[in-house]
Amino acid sequence: MSDEPISLRAYDPAWPAQFKHEAGILADALGSHVTGGIHHVGSTAVPGLTAKAIIDIMVGVGDLDSSRPCIDLLAELDYCYAPYRQDVMHWFCKPSPARRTHHLHLVPTGSARFSDVLAFRDYLRTHPHAARQYARLKRELAVRHTHDRDAYTDGKSAMVASITADAYRWLAANDSRRQSERQT
Repeated sequence: MSDEPISLRAYDPAWPAQFKHEAGILADALGSHVTGGIHHVGSTAVPGLTAKAIIDIMVGVGDLDSSRPCIDLLAELDYCYAPYRQDVMHWFCKPSPARRTHHLHLVPTGSARFSDVLAFRDYLRTHPHAARQYARLKRELAVRHTHDRDAYTDGKSAMVASITADAYRWLAANDSRRQSERQT
């Protein structure tokens, strides 16, 4: 079965509710495997951002080995496991690569990947200029690579890395500011 083409849409205010519904189902199914929460990530988690109409969800797990049983648990919920970036996560799509409504990432809670994804999302939520630049790049890549998800993703990697670095600087500055305010 082949991947569905990349198609971007304007932000849909229903996306957070779709995430919340699915997060409840995942919490029930995964139970104690969830160690770092269930997070709405990706472009559908950023109000106003152009996105593929696919809800991205990241679940913090203890580690990749101990979360392997989740693969079978998630299959019961129509999540298809794919061995993508196996060194940093367990990755799934729902219901199939040819028709995606959800992407699910099981990521070790203490990992750089876990922190990076949340920092990137939070920065885009609070920095509209960066979100607009990211949306512009995504639109260009979607036109150029409609049928090549790897090229689309690779084309975003430099900007994602740059925004993530900006996010960590922003977080550090805010932490310093809060510590300074507590001391006065």
